[in-house]
Amino acid sequence: MSTLSLTSAWSITASANPPRAGYVDHPLGHTAGRPEDPVGQCIIIRDALGLFDSITESGAIVPIQSDWGTPWRDEARALMDHRTPRHDDPQYQTDADRDAAVQRHGEQLACAVCAPADVPAD
Repeated sequence: MSTLSLTSAWSITASANPPRAGYVDHPLGHTAGRPEDPVGQCIIIRDALGLFDSITESGAIVPIQSDWGTPWRDEARALMDHRTPRHDDPQYQTDADRDAAVQRHGEQLACAVCAPADVPAD
């Protein structure tokens, strides 16, 4: 059975690499459209279902045209996004946490998430 992810988080979906995905530029939590808008929601779902016929490349993410109506990104970021910045290297809460990771995995694999599967766990 074919599957399709419907997403409003392009980068997260790309890192998960689903077989195929439709992307709508909506606030998180509103992937299928605005609340109390069954007509708009049906249009998004219909367009998403049409992607089964049009996506031919595995892992493709295809934009679905759907206008949220107002510039929501800046407003949403200001109100809801209080995450700390992302970093390419592991971040530790304390120096002791970092030292423990280095001791267990070595300098290059000091993050358990980055460690290969063959690194034994305690």
